[in-house]
Amino acid sequence: MIFAIRLIYNLAFPLVLLILLPGFLVRMFKRGKYRHKFWQRFGIYSPRVRDRIGSGRTWIHAVSVGEVLIALKLVRALREAEPDREFVLSTTTSTGFQLAARAKSPWLEPIYNPLDFIFSARRAVRTIRPEALILVEAEVWPNIVCEARAAGAKVALVNTRLSPRSERRFRAVRWIAAPVFNQLDILCLQEPDDVARWEAIGLDRHRLVVTGSVKFDSEAPRDAKDFRPVLRALGVPDNAPVLLGGSTFDGEEALLASAFCELRKSRPTLFLILVPRHFERSAGIAAMLEKCGLSIARRTRPDPGARSDVLLVDTTGELRDWYARATVAFVGKSLCARGGQNPAEPVAAGIPILFGPNMQNFATLARQFLNHEAAIEVHDEPSLVAAAARLLDDPDLRAGMAVRAAQCLDVHCGATAKTVAALANLSSGNERPPVGK
Repeated sequence: MIFAIRLIYNLAFPLVLLILLPGFLVRMFKRGKYRHKFWQRFGIYSPRVRDRIGSGRTWIHAVSVGEVLIALKLVRALREAEPDREFVLSTTTSTGFQLAARAKSPWLEPIYNPLDFIFSARRAVRTIRPEALILVEAEVWPNIVCEARAAGAKVALVNTRLSPRSERRFRAVRWIAAPVFNQLDILCLQEPDDVARWEAIGLDRHRLVVTGSVKFDSEAPRDAKDFRPVLRALGVPDNAPVLLGGSTFDGEEALLASAFCELRKSRPTLFLILVPRHFERSAGIAAMLEKCGLSIARRTRPDPGARSDVLLVDTTGELRDWYARATVAFVGKSLCARGGQNPAEPVAAGIPILFGPNMQNFATLARQFLNHEAAIEVHDEPSLVAAAARLLDDPDLRAGMAVRAAQCLDVHCGATAKTVAALANLSSGNERPPVGK
């Protein structure tokens, strides 16, 4: 069955890619760096890179920034458990690659993930010769998975979740989905409820292990970089209230800027920090802020001594550290876009959160936060102003929300260690732990 599915897939893949290519090209040109290591996307590597990756390393694949952060967390934990273990970390986006490149070391080599053409996938697998292939969250590419298995690698999908919507889609094409996903040796699930959903698609129960979410695992948090000196240089006192928009999408920065102007009428020391999801939009955001009459500082263009109203963080990989400087945080991609961004990061920093109604990617966690009064949902600028005002003016409310939100994450405590244990059992050939353990 898998042979027939791959045959159909490999006949259809070039056509689908051709249809989607214009959109991909537009995004690549808008985000820049499309030429960077371009041939790696076809499994073609320079001699230096081939020398570094062709050594039976563990191949871990993550799409973009959020998944790369999860991958790096796992890499550190796996490396601690097995100090001789070496890794190839592949990513799809240029922003993800930039973040992965910062962690480059003799035992970790970042690359771009190859397109799932059969020849590209085969070339990459034969070059890397992975002992194991670890896919983060949702990236199951049939050719890469099957070629890795054919080369003798164990294949795992970690930190994955299955929404009811995705379940319905997969059940509609169960004859395709089940054989593809059953190529995986193990799936590490975020939620116990997902077990029944995967079984309904046709997954073998022995492949499923509930570990919780690595993304939401606040166990042994790393020290945050101290950005107080940056803010002091902009004339922001340590005790000044800060409204932060994290991982915002187009349209949300304008709403936050307008809300900020309204809030500052009665709170003159209030400061605004904007961390857009795609830093390449920074020029347009800066122009919008200037039209609002706001004085702007950009993270990549420090101007010590210049007093500013807003800091625009036009970098990648710093958001978690900036959350520590917030008084109130708005979680982006939830008002002017669908899906939502990770609400656990500000919660881990002890910051109360606001988000819009479009938190589909984190629906279970968002619902828990709202049910436990651990977050506030806003729907427009007036409700954003009202909710932010309540939190800015009531430290007890902020503290209570932060505590309740942290309690909602307790179920995921230890998820990293559980995932590492499941992967260790897999690579050693031991019997897998039972579901839910």
